[in-house]
Amino acid sequence: MGKWIKRGAVALGVLLVLAAAAAAVGVQLAQRKMARQLAVNVQPVALPAEPAALDRGKYLFATRGCTDCHGANGAGRVFVDNGKDLRIKGPNITTGAGGVVAAYQPADWVRTIRHGVSPAGRALMIMPSEDYNRLTDADLGALVAYVKTLTPATGTGAEVVLPLPARVLYGFGAIQDAAAKIDHALPPAAPVAEGVTAQHGAYVANMCLGCHNPHLTGGRIPGGPPEWPAAANLTPVANSGMRSYATPEAFIRMMKTGVRSDGSKIQVMPFESLRQLNDTDLRALHLYLRGLPAKPQG
Repeated sequence: MGKWIKRGAVALGVLLVLAAAAAAVGVQLAQRKMARQLAVNVQPVALPAEPAALDRGKYLFATRGCTDCHGANGAGRVFVDNGKDLRIKGPNITTGAGGVVAAYQPADWVRTIRHGVSPAGRALMIMPSEDYNRLTDADLGALVAYVKTLTPATGTGAEVVLPLPARVLYGFGAIQDAAAKIDHALPPAAPVAEGVTAQHGAYVANMCLGCHNPHLTGGRIPGGPPEWPAAANLTPVANSGMRSYATPEAFIRMMKTGVRSDGSKIQVMPFESLRQLNDTDLRALHLYLRGLPAKPQG
């Protein structure tokens, strides 16, 4: 018995040493990845000044998740904090004290929003650029134009504090940064006429890709804390969330309230933004999602 206990202790010690070595390698790889330089070919977009375009930009800012990370006033906000080793805060994107965009050139806005790359050429760790990459030039220009009108506010830059396991997983490629999720060679999306059509619904659904994956089949949310539930499968497969919303009215009610058809509350979804989507966007999104081919979870 003593011999087996001794062998077990040695084996455990070896495993601990290997785990520590793997963690050290993962952290080093993460540091190198965060410091890498990315050369992205970007073209600035026209920034409109017409009231209608600024209204469109304000709508996009409110409904596409910008307020969830940057706050309604753009001064930045903490949106993930477990009180220990995980804290994520969006930066101040006004021209006030502590803002990060004062020196932005027109191309820098495109590089940051559409490609997840900072003006200095480094990948942004937390930025849902995979959702914004498919914005049309007109919508991207309207969004930037509106952000530039925000009242200067005092704030700070981004804060990204990740636990050791997350940093190791990032180093080994199991978690990706914003820039790694994007095909940077894709041309800007073509304009889509607004209306209750599947085509417009597909355009609106681009905002869902970061959590529900490019196929909208759900699964674990990339980079999300371990306690977060898996994102729902948005295709109409049996037992999926979309099978519960046969009518656009039922779907709109869920998007406005954050409550499922069975009365249970949905976790994690950014309803602060989603509940501000207009009727046309919501009905088009419902039409598009209900028309997708059924695919298995993930």
